[in-house]
Amino acid sequence: MGLTFEMLGISKSYIGNQVLRNCSFTFPAGGSSTVMGPNGCGKSTLFRIAALLEEPDQGEVRYRRGITPLAPDMNLRRQITMVFPRVGVFNRSVFANVAYGLKIRGDNRKLRQERVTEVLSQVGLAHKAHQQATTLSSGETMRLGMARALVLDPEVLFLDEPTAHIDQANTEIIEACIHQIQQERALTLFIITHDPTQARRLGGQRLLLKEGHLTVWEG
Repeated sequence: MGLTFEMLGISKSYIGNQVLRNCSFTFPAGGSSTVMGPNGCGKSTLFRIAALLEEPDQGEVRYRRGITPLAPDMNLRRQITMVFPRVGVFNRSVFANVAYGLKIRGDNRKLRQERVTEVLSQVGLAHKAHQQATTLSSGETMRLGMARALVLDPEVLFLDEPTAHIDQANTEIIEACIHQIQQERALTLFIITHDPTQARRLGGQRLLLKEGHLTVWEG
């Protein structure tokens, strides 16, 4: 079903520059939300705070399962996965890169094989499973990052500018993957983009971050 998270009165400043101003919103379990706005408006700051990577100056982020509030502990953090615009890779095969998180968590080899094979197919990289990850194109690397996130079966998935600096062909593949995720996985999806057209294509709840304020976007 995914987790619901709420941003309650979130404000954040850096060196006297206020980038977020009293942002409040509820992101429902199993729903998809796209936050748009121009570069530099604070979207990535909002992303990091929502994902519990950074503390706000004021306000708080609350996660809950149904009506039950969840403590921001390691158990919760293991249910939250993020994909950033720049995906770092190990100098190993695509398969090994995707399997790494499962190996760290102690999953057995058979389960790792099954889950990695499934997600590589989902992001269109099954044919490159044995290729060195460092030789992938930028678009393929982003898809690899999505596969590494999805293989962990998160309840909340954050995607920060998933098609930034990527060619049209890979953009279309990534957007198709996002639509597939929306249809097939019971997770809460939070996407950042600066492209209003992409926000429309991705569907779901659309929000605008402007001058530090977060509002519903009707465009």
